[in-house]
Amino acid sequence: MDRSTHIRGLLITGAAVLILSPDALLVRLVHCDIWTLLFWRCLLTGSMQTLFLAGCYRGQFVQSFRNIGRTGLLSALVVTIGALFFVNSLKQTAAANTLIILAATPLFSSLLSWVFLREKIARRTWAAIIICFGGILLIFSGSLRSGFLLGDLLALGATLMWGSNLVILRRGKAVNMVPANLLGNLLVVPVALLAGAQPLVITTHDVIVLMLLGGVVLPVSFTLITFGPRYLPAPEVSLILLIETILGPIWVWMVIGEAPLATTLIAGLLIVGTLVTHTLLALKAQKTGISPAPS
Repeated sequence: MDRSTHIRGLLITGAAVLILSPDALLVRLVHCDIWTLLFWRCLLTGSMQTLFLAGCYRGQFVQSFRNIGRTGLLSALVVTIGALFFVNSLKQTAAANTLIILAATPLFSSLLSWVFLREKIARRTWAAIIICFGGILLIFSGSLRSGFLLGDLLALGATLMWGSNLVILRRGKAVNMVPANLLGNLLVVPVALLAGAQPLVITTHDVIVLMLLGGVVLPVSFTLITFGPRYLPAPEVSLILLIETILGPIWVWMVIGEAPLATTLIAGLLIVGTLVTHTLLALKAQKTGISPAPS
């Protein structure tokens, strides 16, 4: 991978995560029921992505969906399940819990890359996996006392889905996978309706927040994140997502005053610190000319 390609990947993924960082706050600011929220969140996101693709591909619009193949359909299914897990988690536990658990995404993507893509895992990555899983268990221990355990488990499920999707996108990097993300969002719509969504029973406040969330934040960030793995390895993309882990709870705390539990703060420092250290060690190995195992 040449330097310009790597820098392009960093800029695309970094911008995506910065735009995505208010996602948890916006979900918390919506007051309608969870299924109505999911209906509008994913319908608006999918609609905006449809307009983007139609403008880019024009006569090749339909063909862009055919190009994703089975890999893209698998990615769409994973996106659907991940969205269901993520939004339900934000409504069942503290935002900091959800986002810190999601910080383990690079560990899941590394493990899945090892299993399915036969990429070797460096010893430092194994160490990071063990430490970060310890941090997740610490969050769970605090949630047992506060009643947040179900939300934490949903966050863990979302983490598995996000890590899986990064590996899938890496495998299908020769094809534009934005149509797969679009399909994944639209698949949530019938699920939400079957689960009891009431899309017409919604306040003006919620309309404004949902338009910002589903009309701007999610389609722009998800589209950029889908492009990221085409220029960067999946674990490196996942590490950049740590920006949201830090900024997301800060937005929630500043706007609605939700402070994380002490155990969540400790676990967050442990997980984020471990992943940052892991990244710095990898960068040092590259600068010294060592050819480390993929991480």
